[in-house]
Amino acid sequence: MNRYQYIRIEKDPTMKVRYYRDSKYPTVPLSNTDIYVITTIGDRYDLLANQYYGDSSLWWIISIANSLLPQNSIFIPEGTQLRIPIDVNPILTSYNELNSWYGKYYREKFWAVC
Repeated sequence: MNRYQYIRIEKDPTMKVRYYRDSKYPTVPLSNTDIYVITTIGDRYDLLANQYYGDSSLWWIISIANSLLPQNSIFIPEGTQLRIPIDVNPILTSYNELNSWYGKYYREKFWAVC
């Protein structure tokens, strides 16, 4: 899944670089289908996403579902209880809608000023 497909690409003419705008992430509501696991040595968000979703690029869903944990690493401390949302379709839909709207809104505001 390409989570950047709806994110605007910016160009900085002075430095001649391209970069993605910030992604907007949805909240992940609690669900009675969520799975709870206790992490062991070597567990990472991407490996767990691959195990439960069959797609390691969906690691961010597990990460934002556990927002009280540090968000600056894919590594998870051993012995941590993690919530793993199983029904990811509404989360992906919400993510795409959030970023599609944001991109459309941003473009309208940006071009209205130029």
